[in-house]
Amino acid sequence: MPATLTATQIVQELKSYANPANVAGMARFGISASNTFGISMVTLRGIAKKAGKHHELALELWASGIHEARILAALVDEPAKVDEQQLESWVKDFDSWDVCDQCCLVLFSRTPFAYQKVDEWSRREEEYVKRAAFSLLAALTVHDKKAPDDQFSAFLPNIKQASLDERNYVKKAVNWALRQIGKRNPALNSQAIECAREIQQLPAKSARWIAADALRELTGEAVQQKLARK
Repeated sequence: MPATLTATQIVQELKSYANPANVAGMARFGISASNTFGISMVTLRGIAKKAGKHHELALELWASGIHEARILAALVDEPAKVDEQQLESWVKDFDSWDVCDQCCLVLFSRTPFAYQKVDEWSRREEEYVKRAAFSLLAALTVHDKKAPDDQFSAFLPNIKQASLDERNYVKKAVNWALRQIGKRNPALNSQAIECAREIQQLPAKSARWIAADALRELTGEAVQQKLARK
């Protein structure tokens, strides 16, 4: 079935919302200003809803190279039609943490390759590829309700190893994944806390920051009370 909107029509609509002041503001938060129009996620979700799900449209939007069009590509794509080659192609194009995270949250985590890519990408050196590994892991802790605990505890060594990476976008995603694992249930909370305490002993500023932030949340009253109710 043809898409309700063409990629050309969507790009024209995106251009109509262009806001240079927003682009400057986004840049201050580490979002790439390259090929960026400064459009809010609220607006993008509205366009995605109007466009509907369509794999070929997603591929065309991604190929445009426009920042917001790539976020839309993740929102409108059909996970069942995404193959491993597409994941590898898109992850190499990441140049901004928000595009990376949106792809992992709304699309990559819903493909059958998700856990495989967490492991593979966590061992890669490219900054946004490595970030994608841990953003994807964080997304899976939320979306994959039926996964057994060992599906997540198996990645604690990956988290520990990556905690030595001082790059900002990597360490924040590593921290995110560790905290999300620790909030899933009481058993994983205990394992994540133990992992954080091991990370705390590693000789890197990034490791100490990751551990301190994770321990603050995972041992905190709010998380512990929520887990006690599960």
